[in-house]
Amino acid sequence: MSDTPRPPQPQPEQPPPAETPCLSTRELFRGAREIWIEHDGVLYRLRLTRRNKLILQK
Repeated sequence: MSDTPRPPQPQPEQPPPAETPCLSTRELFRGAREIWIEHDGVLYRLRLTRRNKLILQK
């Protein structure tokens, strides 16, 4: 028997709390392939690639 403490077991990922907003890309893009997002006075471009991946560019 060993007195060495065991490392903590990884916890399964929990869904976000109900109050955290969740938007689908269909809602965001509305059929387009890119949108602009303004954050703190800076514009960012969010693109949907041909392989259905998201790319955020400043």
